[in-house]
Amino acid sequence: MTKVLAVDIGGTEVKAARVDAEGRIEDSRRRATPASLAGFRELAAGFVAELGGGTSAAGVGCKGIIDTVTSYVRVLPGTVHYLEGETLSEVFGCPVAADNDARVALLGERRWGAAAGRENVVMLTLGTGVGGGVLCGGKVVRGAGGAGGHLGHYTVDPGGALCICGNRGCLETVFSSRAIEAAAFDAMHRGVASALLEGPKPPSCQRVFQAAMAGDAVAMGIVNHARKALAGAIAGMILVFDPEIVILGGQIVEAGEFLLAPLREEVWRRTRGLLRRDVPVVRTRLADPSGVLGAAALALENSTVS
Repeated sequence: MTKVLAVDIGGTEVKAARVDAEGRIEDSRRRATPASLAGFRELAAGFVAELGGGTSAAGVGCKGIIDTVTSYVRVLPGTVHYLEGETLSEVFGCPVAADNDARVALLGERRWGAAAGRENVVMLTLGTGVGGGVLCGGKVVRGAGGAGGHLGHYTVDPGGALCICGNRGCLETVFSSRAIEAAAFDAMHRGVASALLEGPKPPSCQRVFQAAMAGDAVAMGIVNHARKALAGAIAGMILVFDPEIVILGGQIVEAGEFLLAPLREEVWRRTRGLLRRDVPVVRTRLADPSGVLGAAALALENSTVS
């Protein structure tokens, strides 16, 4: 059976695995994300040596804009910015198929998860930032320069907070763990009465959701504001792409129906006038390690042996 090496490059950790064609993980590794290119090269070589044996292809998911033909990293802000301008096949010392991590996650969902059998899908990954992937007519939207599907930079508030991309009011400046934590910190700085004042400071995104679930007014206000922005963005994406389904992944969706039930209602309210049908908004089926399985799906698509 075909086996591939799959790697998910994150801002805090890098995950790698040897995966078979059925999506079964045979062996895996998790390592802290190196602080330098030299450290990353060493890590990559270790993954290839430890997990690459018997594999027919390799797939890599990484943030930013990547040339999917050459694996050249065109744009990559953040922790692993040192990979910008590098060709991942050279970094790993072997041919690799590489793409944006959110699009890679969508490939995993199409092969083994919630997008199986679907031709038109929108997927959002909700974590420290917001990633996105779009499937139209069975094909992943990459655009003219590889930037297609960067849904986290969909503008929801033109006069809003400054985003790392240089724009203002991107979705990830409102609905991301980083944005929610910033809103909580701002509330605490203003001295509002809230359970968020208790415990470690600043409060984590998880704590904000927990406080909101417990009825804390400040936390509920933060979550509701973020949720409405997300609903508006999803509604806009639905009206643009007309998908069969919208898939949400990432740590924030662990809030479950507390987040999803009112989100679905708001999305339906915003889209029913034109669509006259309900577009399901669901959680990813793959969960952790969806990034690795997505990278495996990418490798399998590019493998000469299927």
